[in-house]
Amino acid sequence: MNEKFDHLIERAEQLIARIESVLPQPLGAPDWSVAIAWRYRKRSSGHGTLEPVRHVAAMQLSDLKEIDAQKEKIERNTQQFVQGRPANNVLLTGARGTGKSSLIKACLNTYAPEGLRLIEVDKADLVDLPDIVDVVAGRPEKFIVFCDDLSFEDGEPGYKALKSILDGSVAASTPNVLIYATSNRRHLLPEYMKENLTYTHTEDGEVHPGEVVEEKISLSERFGLWVSFYPFSQEEYLTIVAQWLSSMGVSADAIAAARPQALVWALERGSRSGRVAYQFARDYAGQHGG
Repeated sequence: MNEKFDHLIERAEQLIARIESVLPQPLGAPDWSVAIAWRYRKRSSGHGTLEPVRHVAAMQLSDLKEIDAQKEKIERNTQQFVQGRPANNVLLTGARGTGKSSLIKACLNTYAPEGLRLIEVDKADLVDLPDIVDVVAGRPEKFIVFCDDLSFEDGEPGYKALKSILDGSVAASTPNVLIYATSNRRHLLPEYMKENLTYTHTEDGEVHPGEVVEEKISLSERFGLWVSFYPFSQEEYLTIVAQWLSSMGVSADAIAAARPQALVWALERGSRSGRVAYQFARDYAGQHGG
């Protein structure tokens, strides 16, 4: 009788262990000493983990040209944050390839020795942000939660989660966490011509957006600092090309000679962005032994 009972207990324990293995587990703290940047990943089982980024792009603030005004705002806000002074969540918007993500990575490299860390979170996983905040809340480091290329379609769950967090919920009040997000959309949601019809006018001439427009504006307004990026002019683009070529060891004479090729490169890609300038510099330096 005892043997049957023991066998039953053993089978029950095995069954419980199997059930527990497929249930979502609380987010565990990683070894914070192995990296300065982390990615939050959710497995098919629903388990969330913080994975270290072993090789962070060696981007420095001095590498980024022609965005001095934007650089000053982001660096100042980040410095305030690292030093324990009041700082804002940040939304960086504008043309693609103009340095939005690179600027955040450069700030990370600059202030990592002072305790700055970064956690990259996909928009689909923003609903888990309270769990992430719980894990880092007691840490001495300062954490930037980084959402790259952020935009939402109507009804996505991450939209309401992020809005709630930016509104000042308990999770967002943790003093060692800020949200930095980049987007090509100023208001993070698609905008349609028909929405202009929802605007109303008062007798004294004031214009008021309708509820749909207000909803789309409301999320971006919850970021305390907005920083806009713009397409580069031809000369700005060439200055960025020269900066990257110089950093790759190309001589001044070769840089001057490369200007026509750099313009053709940009024309073929339909963009004079910082990303295109970097890609040209890598191609040119590779060919010419830089």
